[in-house]
Amino acid sequence: MSDLFSTAPDPAPTGEVTPDAHRPLADRLRPRSLAEVIGQDHVLGPDGPLGAMLASGHLGSMILWGPPGVGKTTIARLLADETDLHFVQVSAIFTGVPELRKVFEAAKVRRTTGRGTLLFVDEIHRFNKAQQDGFLPHMEDGTILLVGATTENPSFELNAAVLSRSQVLVLNRLGDDDLSDLIARAETELGRALPLTAEARAQLVQMADGDGRALLNLVERVASWPALTEDIGPDLLSARLMKRAAKYDKSGEEHYNLISALHKSIRGSDPDGAMYWFARMLEGGEDPNYLARRLVRMAVEDIGLADPQAQSHAMHAWETYERLGSPEGELALAQSVIYLALAPKSNAGYVAYKGARKLAKQTGSRPPPMHILNAPTTMMGDLGYGAGYQYDHDAEDGFSGQNYFPDGVDPVSFYMPVERGYERELKKRVDYFARLRAKRRGADQT
Repeated sequence: MSDLFSTAPDPAPTGEVTPDAHRPLADRLRPRSLAEVIGQDHVLGPDGPLGAMLASGHLGSMILWGPPGVGKTTIARLLADETDLHFVQVSAIFTGVPELRKVFEAAKVRRTTGRGTLLFVDEIHRFNKAQQDGFLPHMEDGTILLVGATTENPSFELNAAVLSRSQVLVLNRLGDDDLSDLIARAETELGRALPLTAEARAQLVQMADGDGRALLNLVERVASWPALTEDIGPDLLSARLMKRAAKYDKSGEEHYNLISALHKSIRGSDPDGAMYWFARMLEGGEDPNYLARRLVRMAVEDIGLADPQAQSHAMHAWETYERLGSPEGELALAQSVIYLALAPKSNAGYVAYKGARKLAKQTGSRPPPMHILNAPTTMMGDLGYGAGYQYDHDAEDGFSGQNYFPDGVDPVSFYMPVERGYERELKKRVDYFARLRAKRRGADQT
């Protein structure tokens, strides 16, 4: 894929057609040095990882991870130029094992002449495990310096062995100021300003959604329109250009990032932030049933018994969506988002559940104490099943205070309710039964 951004030469005089005129704008504005790359100073600056590598004269294999159109390919090319390495580019989409073998053999021959090879692998996450393993011996013996590019989270998609031999560098989506600078560079290259109002220019930046290459393609389209008597405003710009879909992958990194943002916004009791992330996922094409299922989980995990109605509210919203369908049913889910965000929060039930599961694992198959075992047969009664059981309804206050843990296992207080919402009342009950239990046990010891 082509990447970005450089300072352009002076435009040709009017009427003169240069060879560059037929090249795509994104290609014409490709940087000539790393200093010209926009928006990645955190990686390329003197204190950044790549800047430090170049200053030390030692460049190691790396994985460039970032969204489309932020300069991954351009950075790889410029690294080869600045280190005098032979640049080879392959795409994991179109390259198989036979082609890779040829690349490695050529790199070995090149190495015998004293020239190293920077192998740039675009979409490296699309290689399977065996193909990724094939890079390892050539990385280790110095035949190649691997620079992989991916839009997917490397920790999910790349082998641990490849990651252990590479440094992952995170490239950021371009900010609005970066994209505005890129428009200015494009206008210098084109030799004229775009016929846009200030509002339309800002809208053009938003349409690019952090992707420099997408922005330059939009700029090129705007520049090709016949001249009008006045600058184009936002409405006409929207009519002439289709807004690109927001970056969202329902099974990849963006999916997990956005559901995490929604979950944490609800946990943080921010209904506005929660509604925003809920809407972002819907706009990205997320299945509302998935969102409904996650809302039920949030009600159980983060609200729990602080508001016992929260789970029912989320379930009813899901049922309403299933009966109404889209788009009307999505309003019920949106209202559930608001309700859950404003509900009192407690994970005491969740913590109690995890603690009980942990102890259950540790104690194995210990049987219940004899006094709470049923004795449906005479033989079982003779063996002591149920002996000493105290029927709580016959006890004072309807509470016997007996031990219900296995013999040899000390009772544990798993559930520790908080002083929020309905759990305030539950805490009073927990404390009440704790006092009665201590009273009963004290009486048994006298």
